[in-house]
Amino acid sequence: MSQDQHGDLSAFSMLDLFRMEADSQTHILTDGLLTMERHAGDAAAVESMMRAAHSIKGAAAIVGLQVVVQLAHGMEDSFVAAQHGRLKLTPERVDVLLSGVDLIVQLSRLDDAGAEAWQAANATQIDQTLKAIAGIAELPALPPLPSPPSRMPAPAAPAPALSGLPDDIQAALAGEMAALLGAPPSLPSSPDAAVAAPPLAPRSGSPAPAKAAAQNFDRLLSLASESRINAHQMHPFVGALQRFKRNQSSLFSAIEQLHEAIARSSDAGLIEKSLLALQKTQPLKQFVLEHIADIETYERRLLANSQGMVDEVLALRMRPFRDGIHAFPRMVRDLARGLGKEVQLEIDGEETLVDRDILARIESPLNHMLRNAIDHGMEGPYERIDAGKPALGTIRMEARHRAGMLSIEISDDGRGVDLEKIRQSVITRKMASPAMAAALSTGELLEFLFLPAFSLKEKANELSGRGVGLDIVHETIRQQNGTVRLESEPGRGFRALITLPLTQSIVRALVIDIQGEAYAIPIVKVESVVRVPQEAIHTLENKQFFELKGEHLGLVSAAQVLELGEADTSGEDLPVVVIGRGKQSYALVVGAIRGEQSLAVQAIDPIFGKMRDISAAALLDDGEPVLILDVPDLLLSIDKLLHEGGLHQLAQGGPAQQRRAKRILVVDDSLTVREMERKLLLGRGFAVDVAIDGIDGWNMVRSGEYDLVITDVDMPRMDGIELVSLVKKDLHLHKLPVMIVSYKDRPEDRARGLSAGADYYLTKGSFHDETLLDAVADLIGDARL
Repeated sequence: MSQDQHGDLSAFSMLDLFRMEADSQTHILTDGLLTMERHAGDAAAVESMMRAAHSIKGAAAIVGLQVVVQLAHGMEDSFVAAQHGRLKLTPERVDVLLSGVDLIVQLSRLDDAGAEAWQAANATQIDQTLKAIAGIAELPALPPLPSPPSRMPAPAAPAPALSGLPDDIQAALAGEMAALLGAPPSLPSSPDAAVAAPPLAPRSGSPAPAKAAAQNFDRLLSLASESRINAHQMHPFVGALQRFKRNQSSLFSAIEQLHEAIARSSDAGLIEKSLLALQKTQPLKQFVLEHIADIETYERRLLANSQGMVDEVLALRMRPFRDGIHAFPRMVRDLARGLGKEVQLEIDGEETLVDRDILARIESPLNHMLRNAIDHGMEGPYERIDAGKPALGTIRMEARHRAGMLSIEISDDGRGVDLEKIRQSVITRKMASPAMAAALSTGELLEFLFLPAFSLKEKANELSGRGVGLDIVHETIRQQNGTVRLESEPGRGFRALITLPLTQSIVRALVIDIQGEAYAIPIVKVESVVRVPQEAIHTLENKQFFELKGEHLGLVSAAQVLELGEADTSGEDLPVVVIGRGKQSYALVVGAIRGEQSLAVQAIDPIFGKMRDISAAALLDDGEPVLILDVPDLLLSIDKLLHEGGLHQLAQGGPAQQRRAKRILVVDDSLTVREMERKLLLGRGFAVDVAIDGIDGWNMVRSGEYDLVITDVDMPRMDGIELVSLVKKDLHLHKLPVMIVSYKDRPEDRARGLSAGADYYLTKGSFHDETLLDAVADLIGDARL
């Protein structure tokens, strides 16, 4: 660890620095021990472990942790003996050394107040671990597995041979075995002095700085994305200049033709003037050509710089894949030994970069996959030998970037999944009839493993059998806009293919129009985009559908789901976006398809809470705000709409002529608040205009006919109180209702607003959808006249 990596370390105490050192060096010890267990002659691994143990010993001596000094010293002696060939690091000896590593980790994380009491309460176990490491050379190795005759039944899981050892060493190993069988990796409590687990000292990097760093990142990404948007806005300007150049060329050509016509006349004065006009066109032509070239160069440079800025900001959030899975090899090894199996984990692509948030959220799903592979898929050593496989089973985890996505593959060489067992379980649980189950393909059968409470194990144990593994994996991956696919080859192995976005900060999305407003759908959630002719739409029981690739897909109006009113579907073809999978697939009818864009995701202001069917917001390349749809939420809303009935008919002409909608002017300098209020009111059927401050609002309210004005208080140029006063003093506007919506519930502001003539004063602190809509209804009633 260097100061360059962690900045100024002067603010940390010596104990904090020791914890950082111990955290880093114990990772080296764990990785080295796992390597030595499988490759006894790896001199580099022994050398790195010796250095790590020596570093821990020196650091512990500085902070006065004598127990850690003794543990590290004993481990260092073992590594020296292994280096000189006097000690072979068998799995049993590795168990003892790993228990020492766990104890060092636990001691390093004790806070100052509870450390002494905890060590005193657990003195017996600490002493046993020290003696076990000191007597490590006395541990016998288990004999190698024989090659049993073919079809030999697999025996019960062998227990490590502990007989013949001193009682204290047996006790220490027994505690370690208990931990391997499911207990957390810590010392067992003393039988005669049960104590609570010690409080852990805070790790370096407290939640507050981490939250501040996340907020700084969000601000940086917002600024970088706005810079990119500004760069994209140069393109229509350059296009306009190109059109100007073409128009100018036509004008110059007309001047040349006019000069040629005049030249054939006998009027010398007219000829001279036309020649002068022709000469003056030459520098103009050259000027435009040169400056258009300069502007195009500037546009390319601006686009490259802004995109580079976005890429650099995103790189700040990227972490190597190994940061999220460094504990997995040890976990696989320990769980396998606890089940009497021999399994190793091979990891490929540790340097693959992943967004830190995604990395944190997929750790649990990957953990579930590995546990399932060990418990369900991997055979015992005798069963593997009988099947012609090596006794040591292998699980491979590979992380790669593929097609702009993160691809994680987890495969094993175990027994695979019994497809017939799944089929029988489906029939037994009455999920399908025998005839339907018999027709299910391999992929369809494996999909059942993702269902809650679906398990192929008759008895549950500490690892699996309760049916709460793969459904959690599927749900978590789905929440990250990812997919997971299973493959199995009976007798040969099992494979899970997980695909995730590289980052949640930038999303590739399909931009659509709904009722003239832009919305976006993450492209990974879009199954297909089609145009459906009116004559291809069929109606059954008041539900409309069409056929796509042999499947009947139900048609649902996006405007109706989002409560934006009734869409105009009078065109010959309907633009349709297919979302969902399998039986939960729907064809969402939208207004228009704009195309794909990469969007910098921006969280919606927390004041609005979780908005139904909306996950986040963004800005399009032209600067227009867009809401990103939450597809899982959208599917739930569609299901609810179908159960309630009352779907709009999408075929056969446009909507009936409707009464005029009442118009509302929203005045607010906050883009987020302004847009959210506008969309809420549009959803209720009102016509809505927006203004960015008091001056803008005053100009608009005088030039338009409005039924209500909603204004903020604190705004530049003219605040909301002044705007209310001007409206109420105006001869033609004084009867116009005005509502004030303010973040600050200051009595003086409320008094000023009501004194100025405001008809309603609403604080944003208590603001939510229905509060605003109810207040509007109180003032002006329904949306239609």
